[in-house]
Amino acid sequence: MNNLRQKLHKIDGRGYKAYKEIRGSYRFEKFTLFIDYVQGDPFASPSRMRVGVPQSVARYPAQTFANHSRRIGLENYLTAVFHLAARKISEKRGSGKSGLMAIDAPGQEMLERTAMHVTPEFVEASFAVGLPAAGRRVLGRQAAAMLCDDLPLIVESALLYAANNPQMITRYTAVAEDAAYLRDRLAELGLVAFIADGAILPRRSGVDPRPLTGDHVIPWQSPPELRLTVALPNAGAVTGTGIPPGVTLIVGGGFHGKSTLLNALEAGVYNHKPGDGRELAVTVETAVKIRAEDGRSVAGVDISPFINNLPFGRDTHRFSTENASGSTSQAANIMEALELGAKLLLVDEDTAATNFMIRDRRMQQLIAKEKEPITPFIDRVRQLYEEHGVSTILVIGGSGDYFDVADLVIGMDRYAPRELTAAAKEIAAAQETQRAQEVSPTFGPICPRLPDPRSLNARKGKRAVNIKVHGRHTIQFGGETIDLSAVSQLVDTSQTRAIAAAMQYAKERYMDGKRPLAQILDLVLADVKREGLNILADRPGVDFAAFRKFELGTAVNRLRTLKILSRHHISKSNSEIQVNV
Repeated sequence: MNNLRQKLHKIDGRGYKAYKEIRGSYRFEKFTLFIDYVQGDPFASPSRMRVGVPQSVARYPAQTFANHSRRIGLENYLTAVFHLAARKISEKRGSGKSGLMAIDAPGQEMLERTAMHVTPEFVEASFAVGLPAAGRRVLGRQAAAMLCDDLPLIVESALLYAANNPQMITRYTAVAEDAAYLRDRLAELGLVAFIADGAILPRRSGVDPRPLTGDHVIPWQSPPELRLTVALPNAGAVTGTGIPPGVTLIVGGGFHGKSTLLNALEAGVYNHKPGDGRELAVTVETAVKIRAEDGRSVAGVDISPFINNLPFGRDTHRFSTENASGSTSQAANIMEALELGAKLLLVDEDTAATNFMIRDRRMQQLIAKEKEPITPFIDRVRQLYEEHGVSTILVIGGSGDYFDVADLVIGMDRYAPRELTAAAKEIAAAQETQRAQEVSPTFGPICPRLPDPRSLNARKGKRAVNIKVHGRHTIQFGGETIDLSAVSQLVDTSQTRAIAAAMQYAKERYMDGKRPLAQILDLVLADVKREGLNILADRPGVDFAAFRKFELGTAVNRLRTLKILSRHHISKSNSEIQVNV
């Protein structure tokens, strides 16, 4: 530490690039500081540093990180505490980003992050520092105060067990473990989702994911017909609503909580921090939200189960377009999700293409089937479950024809759920739909696709790899912009940053023109699980958060240069590929 202070005093007043001289590692009384990257300009991306605290000093009990879920809970708590401590102590110390000291703060979801890592040997935090400057001159003495005086205070208040709140640590680790345990047991319980009684599902707004507060918030209370009790490692016996596999409808009047329930289910693929309200609103990990997405590009997707007999003989077994319609985009989104192994589709009629969802009797009479390329979702949803084991949870408020194909109907009345299956079936029996089914005998196989590695080109100008992330929903990949604004299960910019890096990682290591996309993504995630998220980074100190293969797949599929190899390049037969997958 004294050596670092002396260096900073020595370069005081010199040009900003003099800060490069401080790169390296420095031993403090209770931790080691690693200066991995030093910015070249006060207005550039901040410098990247790490602190490593040995467990002999940090002293976290082994049970606080005894398994993966508990460790992620602990790391999220420590990251949040570090963020608050750094924000409290940081101050403006010159031009540009001078004085900044910040860590990749978590949101409502508890995701694994490169920002914090706890092991039996150490606690390590990775963070950004804006080294102070006056114009482009080093403020070395202020930098010394930041790193040698302020930083030890942050470390001691945020990273040592004795300085933290043991009750909060217990809450974070217990909530994370219970949610992960419950999600892993859903199949054993015969469920695709579970919502605990007392859960708070509404959010403050579309841009504020914190729980809604106030007198009008209605905690979740399970209908008696759907109530069951589960035993969790920490919370013990918990009652709530179990949603079984099959076709589930969520019905009710406008503004009564239908979409709020579906939004909670789509977020249920992640663990949530204590106080979020959705800690035990849990969904199977393979749940994917499906919507129409006008204008997206589609590359070589077999959408023939839903769309066929297009004008001019256009092939829908290998459908490609640079500007998909609502119906073709929704068909492609479903088939791409199935290709990657989705077992639960979440659909809200508000964001679906109407002509994709249903064609009523009157329209069938006006436009004959041979003139209509679309086989509506209502005629495929049961085949998906019966042939491929893929369940669907569907918000529907405008078509009672779906009563005929439903296994379960949940009615929302002023945010309170009711079990309405029997009533819906009685109505369906008394008032027959009279619409004709527009369906072939089977749904058909889910065809794998082989991406052409040459079509993922991150080069731009003189840079061999030019990849940037602009917020949660935009990736610049070479000369192409990937729009992820319709991908609602992408919840954190650090996820997007990791996905962008994973695309290049997949291209360099596993895209060889012989492997199907699903296998490529599985190989990438296996590497991440074994080596950690940092394996994706091309430089130290990049803020990454854990992601699913479904969101990685959506990014690859929305790259407008993506090309799919022709079928005769795949293998001797489609069946052989499916066995290999």
